[in-house]
Amino acid sequence: MNVAPAQLSVLPPNVSYLHAPAIDETTGAHLLDIIARRQLTALFQPIIRMQTGDIIGYEGLIRGPSDSPLHAPMKLFQAARQNNLTLEVEYLCRRVVLERFAELDLPGKLFLNVSPACLLPQRAGSQGETLDYIRQIGIHPDRVIIELTENQPTFDYGLMREAVLHYRERGFQIAIDDLGEGFSSLRLWSELRPEYVKIDMHFIQGINHDPVKLQFVRSIQEIAEKSDTLVIAEGIEQQAELLVLRDLGIDFAQGYHLGRPHAQPATALPAEVAQALSRNGVAVYPQRTAEKNAVSILRLLHRVAAVPPAMTNNEVYEIFLADPKLLIIPVVDDGVPLGLISRFEMIDHFARPYQRELYGKKSCRQFMDNKPLIADRDTSLQDLSYRMVESAAHHLFNGFIITENGRYLGMGTGHDLMREITQMQINAARYANPLTQLPGNVPINEHIDRLLQSGTRFWVCYCDLDHFKPFNDVYGYRRGDDVIQLTGSILSRHCDPDRDFVGHIGGDDFMILFQSEDWETRSRAILAEFGDSALQFYSLDDRERGGYISEDRQGKKVFYSLMSLSLGAIKVEPHQYYSHHQIATSAAEAKKQAKKVHGNSLFLDRRQPQ
Repeated sequence: MNVAPAQLSVLPPNVSYLHAPAIDETTGAHLLDIIARRQLTALFQPIIRMQTGDIIGYEGLIRGPSDSPLHAPMKLFQAARQNNLTLEVEYLCRRVVLERFAELDLPGKLFLNVSPACLLPQRAGSQGETLDYIRQIGIHPDRVIIELTENQPTFDYGLMREAVLHYRERGFQIAIDDLGEGFSSLRLWSELRPEYVKIDMHFIQGINHDPVKLQFVRSIQEIAEKSDTLVIAEGIEQQAELLVLRDLGIDFAQGYHLGRPHAQPATALPAEVAQALSRNGVAVYPQRTAEKNAVSILRLLHRVAAVPPAMTNNEVYEIFLADPKLLIIPVVDDGVPLGLISRFEMIDHFARPYQRELYGKKSCRQFMDNKPLIADRDTSLQDLSYRMVESAAHHLFNGFIITENGRYLGMGTGHDLMREITQMQINAARYANPLTQLPGNVPINEHIDRLLQSGTRFWVCYCDLDHFKPFNDVYGYRRGDDVIQLTGSILSRHCDPDRDFVGHIGGDDFMILFQSEDWETRSRAILAEFGDSALQFYSLDDRERGGYISEDRQGKKVFYSLMSLSLGAIKVEPHQYYSHHQIATSAAEAKKQAKKVHGNSLFLDRRQPQ
């Protein structure tokens, strides 16, 4: 018997609120009273279009009575689960949110939270309720986004696909909430192909300081672009996070920095947020020290017990039931891998009528993927990732078999491979000076190119120490390293970490890419602090006479003045330069002019590039 997916019901039909036995009698009675008296309040949090700052819609949120222990939604739904009232609470929440959204006449779309359990067929009598109801209150289906919130595992993906198709045919769109946080959100994305995905706030908050989070979000954005999915970054609490996400090309944003959940939400962004989004320039991406240790494929090895092809489907099914965390079982015949059995495929087949009766006693080959991804232990991570990308999508979720000379060793997961490849990509894309931990030539050039592409005005400041080599000869390389570290620290301290980029070219050469309009004031503060701080590295005698004796390259005794810092700067207007090579040449010339001035100096080259 085929049952069509139930409509997204506003209230469950023929429900008596007193039918569910309460596990906690006091809490259960309080919850039933909240439901009966509809003591729920709808709040709305804006979702903005990143490139324009326009509010494109709102997520509908719910709160219990303000004087109740069930005020917080987490407590409310926890009590609902404990008292077998989850469906009743969800239905009422949606009705309250829909009614209030229509009453406020809010612009844009409504993101309506729905758990997968409530999306699936529950009651055959609920067909058509949602469409009739939202039409009555004046909301068209194409304004409603069904936002799937995952609080428990989802295994019946086939039924989920049918339900989603059913709703799409009626004008609704689909969003997946908390991507990266739930039990199976990546697979849900692959199976359901939603119009929107929301990246969990864990990966958003602090992204301006964390290169791993940056790479995760960048990877999600690349996948989204290829799958025609729109990305929403949620949980934004700082302007710096917002600007990094904007530069990554994220479509939409949500979070306290843009607007808190409110019973009567604003219909426009705060002025300071809109101004920040409209300002030219680029955010400074977080950097990370490059790691040189290569990762062997054996780092991905998991010892997973295999089963022989003679084992029946019933026996394999019992193995899955005994270990809820087991997702894949390899099939191996005398050491030779034959295929993989997926927990989800097995459960999907056995959930169908008569499947277990027909195939339960047959060989587990029946439901086996007989073309698994197999990699020898000596395969490089890069080669394995290329094969994974070129293979069918299910290999990412099933993982791959690792062998030694063709014989089964164990399993590797797609998640582990993505993690290691992501780490390698970060290391390959970001080189840092080991002494100062500041970004080196590659990220410096990358940031210059981003600035040029943005069409913003900025200043390039080439920083170089004067008389550093003779200082090294007299005081030793260890003391010289201390001077280099001090210089890097001073430069960083006087720059805006969200707008100004500090890089270490090598040796005693540094570069600052200023977007701060007060760059000259910052530069002079750098020179003043360096002049005071550098004195600590000299002996009292050398300080008093203003220099020291050292040999030049011909071996002659020469008096050298105390170290100083020279800053050569150029101003870059939009479309004035076209590559980081041109800028490097002009900045180096400005540095030469600065070094001609005795002592700590700043020289701004006002000439136009040829």
